[in-house]
Amino acid sequence: MEKKWVITGLILVIIAIILGAFGAHGLKDLTSDNDILAAFDTATKYQFFQGLGFLIIPFITTRFAISGKAVFYLLLLGTIFFSGSIYGLTYSKVHAGGSLSKVFGPVTPIGGLLMIVGWTVLLIQVIRSRNS
Repeated sequence: MEKKWVITGLILVIIAIILGAFGAHGLKDLTSDNDILAAFDTATKYQFFQGLGFLIIPFITTRFAISGKAVFYLLLLGTIFFSGSIYGLTYSKVHAGGSLSKVFGPVTPIGGLLMIVGWTVLLIQVIRSRNS
């Protein structure tokens, strides 16, 4: 399970860096809308931090002898839904005139909620663990 966490974390970080570079350079050539640029930046930041979390959590689960399976899927789906929907909204606004906003818009808060629940489940597991 630890290898799965680390591989996932590294992939999330690498993609966040690539998309962050695109947002800082390429996206600015496509739009000057500061709201779009800020949203894209938020998506890459959250993805990056979630990726770092995936690299740290195996040490937490091992140290406290807890299962991270549910946390893994909550955080992964949360990251995909949150950041992915913002990437989709950005694409929609820049290339499709915002026509996909009804598809991607409602997904963003679901992703955020999944991330909150994932981290909260991890917190509760650590608190309840018998290891100090």
